[in-house]
Amino acid sequence: MLLRAGVINETQLKEALRRQREKGGRLGSHLIELGYVSEEKLVEFLSKQLEVPGVVLSGYPLDRDTLNIITPDLAQKYEVVPLKREGKVLHVAMVNPLDVFAADEIRFRTGYEVKPYVAAERSIKKILEEHYKTRAMEEEVMEEMELSEIEMMEEEEETVAGDLAAEAAAGPVVKYVNYLLRSAVEKRASDLHIEPYEKEVRVRFRIDGILHEQKPPPYKLHKAIVSRLKVMAKLKVQEKRLPQDGRFEARINGKRIDFRISTVPTLFGEKVAIRILDRSQVSFDLRQLGFEEEALKHFLKALKNPFGIILVTGPTGSGKTTTLYAALNEINDPGINITTAEDPVEYSLMGINQLQVNESIGLTFASALRAYLRQDPDVIMVGEIRDKETTEIAIRAALTGHLVLSTVHTNTAAATITRLINMGVEPFLIASTLILVVSQRLLRKVCEHCKVKHDISDEELIKLGFDPERLRGKLYKGTGCPKCENTGYRGRTGIFEVLPVTQRIKSLILDRATDDEIEQAAVEEGMITLREAAIRKALAGITDIYEVARETTLR
Repeated sequence: MLLRAGVINETQLKEALRRQREKGGRLGSHLIELGYVSEEKLVEFLSKQLEVPGVVLSGYPLDRDTLNIITPDLAQKYEVVPLKREGKVLHVAMVNPLDVFAADEIRFRTGYEVKPYVAAERSIKKILEEHYKTRAMEEEVMEEMELSEIEMMEEEEETVAGDLAAEAAAGPVVKYVNYLLRSAVEKRASDLHIEPYEKEVRVRFRIDGILHEQKPPPYKLHKAIVSRLKVMAKLKVQEKRLPQDGRFEARINGKRIDFRISTVPTLFGEKVAIRILDRSQVSFDLRQLGFEEEALKHFLKALKNPFGIILVTGPTGSGKTTTLYAALNEINDPGINITTAEDPVEYSLMGINQLQVNESIGLTFASALRAYLRQDPDVIMVGEIRDKETTEIAIRAALTGHLVLSTVHTNTAAATITRLINMGVEPFLIASTLILVVSQRLLRKVCEHCKVKHDISDEELIKLGFDPERLRGKLYKGTGCPKCENTGYRGRTGIFEVLPVTQRIKSLILDRATDDEIEQAAVEEGMITLREAAIRKALAGITDIYEVARETTLR
């Protein structure tokens, strides 16, 4: 049929048939892989040939609850994917929609009547791999853990350190912890939380800034799981009354991943938070972070200054450290001595001297900065300016010919200046040392695999605080698919408000001007606000309007 329609030629057909003989599988899959036919075209012809409706799975919004109606073994056996439910009818994508045995078994096992659709084998196998294989492994691990739970129920409430360590080394626990860490990395989680409550344990992954619940382990195994993680991080297994911090490394899917672990005692046991540092997911290139072109020019120009202070500001988890690392990466050169004081050191950077602050032994940001001034530095990066002492040393460093980069916790670039004044720093010192302030946020990106035009009403845009004239018909959103865990979002991008300290801004600082006055002057000089930067991202189809409203305020 494809040949008669002129979609493929004889040579292409022979090549696809040769590959099919060598590797097995269906002819259509090989035609797609070779690029001879699109999935849409193949499904269209299969639908005509088999006289059943077709579905292109690569753009279909699949729902996790619907997928779970069919068990992994059944889905794998017949190569089927449930699409949606309508009353007692289950719409199912199949490689072979004429397979009556498959339809009968699905009907018997689920209680739903089956409406078959034909889909490309390649797409069905991809979903089977992404959803059902993972779920089958999860169920296998859980089943094994449930068996071990029976043995543990006889344990005394308080176990000694040796028993806990042995319990933590038990097969199912090790297997579950390994599975949990690998699953978090594969789902691109930045943090993993294990939280005990009165009668259950909650496990959550932070993916693209939002927490998502995962299937929890049996409650009785909570202590053993925490102990296993403590053993991995070389923490005191028997110490359950005090918070502990540690770290460990693991190689997952060929990548070296750093895990930073923190444990704290709560009412029902120890809560564990793990920060996952996957360098392959982080870009240390300023040009890849999401800066608007003009804002980036100001930042790069500021980095060329031999002395002065550059501050990056924003809430926790807004990507400030990544921006600082990217800035250091930009100026990293064998001819420059770069030193940092961080709490903690998140990534090691070649050619940069990094020090981890340890306040318990008196190694604070201020003392580290003071020591670094005797180390002949050219550039100093301080993890955070949080008190007057650190601020004063940073200013002294800038006045004596050093470029200082640091972070401050404020909401806008202009508010950073008044924050420094509130710390007790004289305005003339700020005006003479501060070069640039960057305020930033992270927005979730619309998933490219399920991105569609967003038909939003003018009323809703006005309600959200936007101008319908500017945005009407130009917005996008994600509908949800397996690639983005049905959230409609995949990955994040930065938005930046870059405020260069010009002569006009210096005059306002000396006059102790308010945040609003400084911001108004900066906007008049061409500063792009966070709101404006976010709207531009929405108009470019990178994010949606709800993310803009969530992360930025109308000022």
